[in-house]
Amino acid sequence: MKRATVLNKLAIDWDVVARCRELAREITNPIQRYIDAHSTVSIERAVLRAYGIEDAYEGMPLVNLIVDSLPKEALSRGISYWFGRALVATQMEPEELAFAIASGKVSFDKLPHVPFSAIRRRIMPLAKRAISKIEAARRRREHLIEKYGQSEKYPLKYLIVATGNIYEDVEQAKAAVLAGADIIAVIRHTAQSLLDYVPHGITTEGFGGTYATQANFRIMRKALDELGKKVGRYIRLTNYASGLCMSEIAIMGAYENLDILLNDAMYGILFRDINMKRTFIDQFFSRMIMARAGMIINTGEDNYLTTADAYEKAHTVIVSQFINERLALNAGLAPEQIGLGHAFEMNPKIEDGFLYELAQAELVRELFPKSPVKYMPPTKYMTGDIFFGNVQDAMFNMVGIMTNQSIQLLGIPTEAIHNPFLQDRHFALKNANYIFNNARHLSEEIMFVPNGKIVRRARQVLSEVLKTLEKVKRDGLMKSIEKGVFADVSRGENDGRGLSGVFEKGRDYFNPIEDMLR
Repeated sequence: MKRATVLNKLAIDWDVVARCRELAREITNPIQRYIDAHSTVSIERAVLRAYGIEDAYEGMPLVNLIVDSLPKEALSRGISYWFGRALVATQMEPEELAFAIASGKVSFDKLPHVPFSAIRRRIMPLAKRAISKIEAARRRREHLIEKYGQSEKYPLKYLIVATGNIYEDVEQAKAAVLAGADIIAVIRHTAQSLLDYVPHGITTEGFGGTYATQANFRIMRKALDELGKKVGRYIRLTNYASGLCMSEIAIMGAYENLDILLNDAMYGILFRDINMKRTFIDQFFSRMIMARAGMIINTGEDNYLTTADAYEKAHTVIVSQFINERLALNAGLAPEQIGLGHAFEMNPKIEDGFLYELAQAELVRELFPKSPVKYMPPTKYMTGDIFFGNVQDAMFNMVGIMTNQSIQLLGIPTEAIHNPFLQDRHFALKNANYIFNNARHLSEEIMFVPNGKIVRRARQVLSEVLKTLEKVKRDGLMKSIEKGVFADVSRGENDGRGLSGVFEKGRDYFNPIEDMLR
């Protein structure tokens, strides 16, 4: 994903930046050691999905029924060991075996002894095929971009669809693309992130969004590819890999050729009360899949400013970005795949708020020059006044073009009223198209006063970033989350949903998918 050139306008102290990155490494080292020693039920289910187990039995995904049939002590060897042992013992094919386990015809605790060498011989072809499918997603995307081209004008225009019905989502997505959208994001059904399973099949009823299922991914991808061929540019597809099924959705997204997944190291902890240990482990495995598939992650720092003040807590956004970047690099993502998040959430009543927002956006852009940063529109101070909302969105779009943002999630004037209608997106695109076209090269024509408000604000924020990273290093990341450092939200180390799905890997833990991804 190519992007616009970033100019150094803020006279940043790069020694401070280097120290920030070193602190982020030191902060995440103990987290990474914990990750390396543990797995989760979602990771084991993702491994089964990688082996081709996609179906359901009596409404429940096969992968859940298989993993849940094992006690934690047994699961510590990895589902690949048990599933491979059952494949050898029964001589069944993977899907046939999956149904047999789900229906109770085959039980892990009644399997005969099988030499590990035989288990490995049986499971490795499945693992290699899975890695080949993941890598094929990258090649397919590159082929289609070469064949149809892509938008070279930044920021890329990102729009959401959220009808609850995948077929209606397709129609709304088509309308948005024809009006100029470059990226379509299918918003998930409200609170799907709290489900410890992935719903199966095509869905047409959802609240606040559409269920993220493999079948729904397939439908939207096919529709966008057909439309991309007609309009002469590749259209990127986004969904959500946050929540309790982060790892599974990553493998589903890779198999169905999604381009971007929302995947944050702390969003689920802070905003969905998902246990932090579970989240850290799952994000690592899911990001390894996405790294190999050539997908982009979007992190969730933009959400911090919906609960914390954008002026007072701007530094916490960048602290999180440094930490998210380090964890993503640990998982093998290239900087060009790490789409960090920030948002235009400055209180409109603050004098010179536009300048402070400009300083923040430019600072993020310069600190992470290779990152396809996703810039989010105003939401916190949208009141339902669509005329004032349109002005706020216009200011947001102006900052986006002035600071060379990569991905601009377009603001919609009916924010705070209802899910967007077709005409609402059309209106949002008219606003963005006008500003992006008329100010296309504005960023190349302006510099900032060396000691003016914008530069001083950026310097102040970066100083606070360094101090906060030093404090997080002293306290530890988990303890810092408990203290409410991020988003003014406090979560306990052993609190939240999903901790029961975490387990320590045994000395004989077997996961060839993870081994090959690493």
